[in-house]
Amino acid sequence: MREKLTAISMLLISVILASFSFAAAQEQDAPPVYVIKRGDTLWGLSERFMKDPYYWPNMWSANEQITNPHIVYPGQKIKIYPDRIEMVENEEGGSEKAVTVKAAEIRQDVVQERTFPFRGNEGFIIENGTKPFGRVVGIHHDRVVAGMEDIVYTDIGTNHGGRAGQKFAVFKEEEMVSHPADNIILGRRIIPLGTLQLTDMERTASRAIITATYKEVEADAILLPYKNVNREVVLKKAMREQKGYIVASNSGTRILSAGDIVYIDLGRNQGVERGNMMYIVRDVKIDRKYTQGRVGKIPQELQGAIVVLETGHNTSTAIIVKSIDTIYKGDKLISQTR
Repeated sequence: MREKLTAISMLLISVILASFSFAAAQEQDAPPVYVIKRGDTLWGLSERFMKDPYYWPNMWSANEQITNPHIVYPGQKIKIYPDRIEMVENEEGGSEKAVTVKAAEIRQDVVQERTFPFRGNEGFIIENGTKPFGRVVGIHHDRVVAGMEDIVYTDIGTNHGGRAGQKFAVFKEEEMVSHPADNIILGRRIIPLGTLQLTDMERTASRAIITATYKEVEADAILLPYKNVNREVVLKKAMREQKGYIVASNSGTRILSAGDIVYIDLGRNQGVERGNMMYIVRDVKIDRKYTQGRVGKIPQELQGAIVVLETGHNTSTAIIVKSIDTIYKGDKLISQTR
């Protein structure tokens, strides 16, 4: 009888030890939890924990608790996994390891939401049906090009609504831009040259002075009403899913990378807004002779990301903010809202 009780006791001890070991293993494997402090942003949290500030749209779209892309609230908790960050919906007991953050580390975490400068020299696609306000028709002393504070002449007069002191942006027309999927003409690529201000007016012409230059101004440059473009663009979540293409670049080159300005085939009419982030993706092509009809669509490859700087009706100007691999004109774009 004593031997039987001893065996039962040993069995109970083994079960208890096994349960304790399992619980300890669970405790050890539990992801660390970070309590959000005042001033934390999705950008900063992604940069700190994922070493990738551009991860934040994934975190946002996967968590319904985050209703504003720029604000997370003190006291909210996030679980830190090796490959992702998740919001903690409810208190789940004491099995989570709280991350202790020193005061100095907290100050480092209080970062401003990332913004992107829009200076006005990025250019855009002047869409079909849009006409310039006027043109540069000549340069003082019959010079070929004009620079800062040089005198030029325009075909804008009082009959056209022009007035002394009025400012215009000066652009050079480049090639027509066609869509990579169906070759439909979207418009013409135009490159900013600078700005000018009208000084002396006639009915159908005017004298003007060049007030700023990005590049030399030539005769026949087009003029559009000046807008104050020294602005910063803040990341903003897309309100609807989008699919589009990179149709051209500011440089006119086909091969692109991070920092390059590009033009896309989506604009305000498609719901695109300044600050929207979109992912650059590429279809994967494989030799179908090995699939034997068993494989359907292959997941697309992620190539990078863009942020929209300025929108037109059906096109937009954007900057490539991340390139995982070489990016090409004609690459596809997607945005995700969930």
